[in-house]
Amino acid sequence: MEEKSQKIKGKARYILGMQHVLAMFGATVLVPFLTGLNPSLALISAGVGTLIFHLCTKKIVPVFLGSSFAFIGALTLVLKEEGIGSIKGGVIAAGLIYVLMSYLVKVFGVKRVRSFFPPIVTGPIIMLIGLRMAPTALGMAGYANGKFDGKSLIVSVIVILVMVFITMMKKSFLRLIPILIAVVVGYIVAASMGMVNFELVEQAKWIGLSHEATKDLLTLPSMSLTGIIAIAPIALVVFIEHIGDITTNGAVVGKDFFKDPGIHRTLLGDGLATIAAGFIGGPANTTYGENTGVLAVTKVYDPAILRIAACYAIILGFIGKFGILLQTIPLPVMGGVSVILFGMIASVGVRTVVDARLDFSNSRNLTIASLIFVLGIAVDNIVIWKTVSVSGLALAALAGVVLNKVLPTDRELQLKID
Repeated sequence: MEEKSQKIKGKARYILGMQHVLAMFGATVLVPFLTGLNPSLALISAGVGTLIFHLCTKKIVPVFLGSSFAFIGALTLVLKEEGIGSIKGGVIAAGLIYVLMSYLVKVFGVKRVRSFFPPIVTGPIIMLIGLRMAPTALGMAGYANGKFDGKSLIVSVIVILVMVFITMMKKSFLRLIPILIAVVVGYIVAASMGMVNFELVEQAKWIGLSHEATKDLLTLPSMSLTGIIAIAPIALVVFIEHIGDITTNGAVVGKDFFKDPGIHRTLLGDGLATIAAGFIGGPANTTYGENTGVLAVTKVYDPAILRIAACYAIILGFIGKFGILLQTIPLPVMGGVSVILFGMIASVGVRTVVDARLDFSNSRNLTIASLIFVLGIAVDNIVIWKTVSVSGLALAALAGVVLNKVLPTDRELQLKID
């Protein structure tokens, strides 16, 4: 795998980097659209945060950082009530919590931390990361209220078929960029069906931030107690999701990132990236499953390509017309791509379980996996205090970790019997 990655050089890297931009773009700009933050600043934050993350992780973890969905409720409320200054203060505080957690992990050691996340826990969690995003993928593809929108279905199916066809090609460079090709083809098809609005592109300027973005960027952080209490504690909730994302990424790449560079470094990277996002005026950053899905599809794991994508994101934040052009990509196009990407992530979880040769005739394994699946799929979000909520994924991961420590193994049971 690594040898193949090292052979990708020159212009090919820049094309592959654009593919990663396409994978992360929709979700990264969706968070600011939902919360009221500026999309251009979110793109710049994602790019800067990704570069910071790579520096913290010795440039060996192929991860892209984008806007975190876990903070949407808190960001929306704080922005409405106290403004962008309090948002900045709260996001910076969340990043500081990440940094503190990174230090604690380093003190207690990776082995102790890793003992909480064996394959019986991480495998089902990885599956959940993909499966929980499946409804989102189908929704983007036009599925709602038990039926598909006709035009959306046609576009999404064409995108999926193009991706499948390209990935089946042997000894061709095109096999490395199935997502980029599928998006271009899907965009052309959607435009021919009248699903693309080019007016916004014509109205946008070429270079520079808008007046609103400049104003947000220059606003100083306000360490408001309300903003900090509403936003910062969410970092504690998404800690387990971070573990799951890094585990998934390592499983796709075939490397042990818990050992090298160490989970404390990935947490530090997330923390410093989130602090930077806070100063810029973007939402908190997090590792993106969409880009891990791209790695799974292309099997090209060169971290330098993700850094190229980060530079693209920063540039796009300052190029008005191109940024708007990407925003005109119809949802059905990205829906078709997401169907494959999210399915790939779930499949990596299956591979984790298979590679570990877990015995599911064992009641202990069945109990842990069953509870993880039910909680992770059935629970959306549970509000635990005002704007702080726990996602079903985090709850399922917590249940899996606790059960793994509490339930005795067969060997322990045998010792008790003897």
